[in-house]
Amino acid sequence: MGLRKKLAWIGILYFAEGLPFGIAYDVWPVYFRLHGVSLREIGFMSLLSLPWTLKLFWAPAVDRWGARQQWMVAALCTLGLSSLLLPTLEPSRPGTLVWGLMLAFTLASATQDIAIDAYAIDLAGPGEAGAINGVRVTAARLALLLGGGGLITAAGFWGFGPLFLLTGVLFWALAFLAWASPRVPLPAERRTSPIRPVLAWLFRKEMLPVLAFTLLFKLGDSTLGRMVKPFWVDRGYSLEEIGVISVSLGTFLTIAGALLGGWFVSRFGVFAGLLWLGLLQMASNLGYVAVAALPLPRESIYLASAFESLTQGMGTSAFLSFLMGQCEKEHAATQYALLSATFALSRDLVGAFSGLGVEQLGYAAYFSVTTVLALPGLALLLPLRRLVSRPALS
Repeated sequence: MGLRKKLAWIGILYFAEGLPFGIAYDVWPVYFRLHGVSLREIGFMSLLSLPWTLKLFWAPAVDRWGARQQWMVAALCTLGLSSLLLPTLEPSRPGTLVWGLMLAFTLASATQDIAIDAYAIDLAGPGEAGAINGVRVTAARLALLLGGGGLITAAGFWGFGPLFLLTGVLFWALAFLAWASPRVPLPAERRTSPIRPVLAWLFRKEMLPVLAFTLLFKLGDSTLGRMVKPFWVDRGYSLEEIGVISVSLGTFLTIAGALLGGWFVSRFGVFAGLLWLGLLQMASNLGYVAVAALPLPRESIYLASAFESLTQGMGTSAFLSFLMGQCEKEHAATQYALLSATFALSRDLVGAFSGLGVEQLGYAAYFSVTTVLALPGLALLLPLRRLVSRPALS
């Protein structure tokens, strides 16, 4: 198979991979808040992201049994069915069936992520990884834009119901395409993975501060993010404004921030990146504090959103550089997955209580608390400086 054909299939499959995340992270909070669901319940929806965090535990099953296409098609059919059924249920008081559908949605999405990522590795030949990674990131981001900002903006014209139905049909169309993707034969020896070296790496004494930093560095950013969309809704901003400014423009600025953060880290090092970009990431929360607490012009939230998105991308770029630097080359995939899962676990668990925090404190005080929560991670930088500054493990 030629590279161009491989890239076409990678583009299709990573579009399928990125689409569910935009729906779950951007659309659901807006959809349910517009229907009067409490902030407490919207905060608890953060727990529905746990399958993306914990997928490492059933990844070996996906890797060992069945063709990649079988897993992808089953997951996409489940995503389609969940999307078709959700608008038929009462959204103002989400019951067990609604929560079950959303959990099935995120479980299916996490499972297809495993299968698609493995398929991309299977497909890549010598010297093709760069082109494949470029296409996969672009396709996933485009899907995130469509599934997040695009759906919210369109809902301002047509409502959410027809768009959920259209999305369900799209998932089924993607399932058909996934089944048609070329099979890549896998030798039996590629269906096993040693875990002993990874456990030896994980239980080193220096891993304790590394894991603590991994849990804490993005804590302020994560606790803010889950309540941003409900804040826009409660302040009376239109779906078009939320979709275009908060989600679509925000995604572009996050990408730009990641590129800028990558340049900063390359120029000044990981430690400087974590320190200065971490401080900017923390300062961006103050923009939402100001909008919530002060009688500012209505459009001031646009600036707060843009600054938060840009600095989030910058801080994330430095953070991912840190995570990569802690991994051994021979086992980088599994080790990196463990570290990223540790970060995501803190994001999901703390995010679950974000709605309760806003209900108890109000938006302005809660956003102030999220700013303070960024400090412990930054404080850990000094004792971690030796680990942060050294080259990646070999």
